[in-house]
Amino acid sequence: MDKTIYIVLTNTGTLLSKMIGMYTRNDLNHASIAFDKELTEMYSFGRKYQSNPFIAGFVKENAADGIFQGAQCAILSCKVSAEEFDRIRNKIRHIEKHKEQYRYNFIGLFGIAVNRDIIKREHAFFCSQFVATVMNEGDLQMFTISPSLVQPRHFFDVECLSEIYEGDLQTYLLLKRGKQESRPVPMSIWKSLAFRLLA
Repeated sequence: MDKTIYIVLTNTGTLLSKMIGMYTRNDLNHASIAFDKELTEMYSFGRKYQSNPFIAGFVKENAADGIFQGAQCAILSCKVSAEEFDRIRNKIRHIEKHKEQYRYNFIGLFGIAVNRDIIKREHAFFCSQFVATVMNEGDLQMFTISPSLVQPRHFFDVECLSEIYEGDLQTYLLLKRGKQESRPVPMSIWKSLAFRLLA
């Protein structure tokens, strides 16, 4: 029986996101992978602590909280076999089990800026590189370029991916989870502002 994997592209409006956007010239500059339409099991490489963008690595993300509260998004779906689904999920579980060995690939972002695969790092990823890599692990070769050159915008050009939603992320969660589950307790205005300025 076929299963579905979701690629979630977001614009969190943070300072780091805006800086990346200067190079990519796109608004949706963060990529995540999720295994359910409610996005309760969503993974990427990004900040480990909400208030500090420079301590980053493998993360299980909460789409209803923190920097995602005001995020715009595009959600793409991909039909895969049960075997492909399990291979991708098992790869992520392996990374999660050994997450302290993994780092955010800040150096790799410079490769994106100059469009060159300049330095290969085995245990370091940025968000879209991570998503492209684990999809490759499932034998879903989406790109002819190296995962280290994949930007979030490239997922729009993948034939097996279908866009199922574009707009406010919290509105999507409201539709899929219902009001009680999708909305966390609102953080203060000042805390929200701090997250964005320090992102």
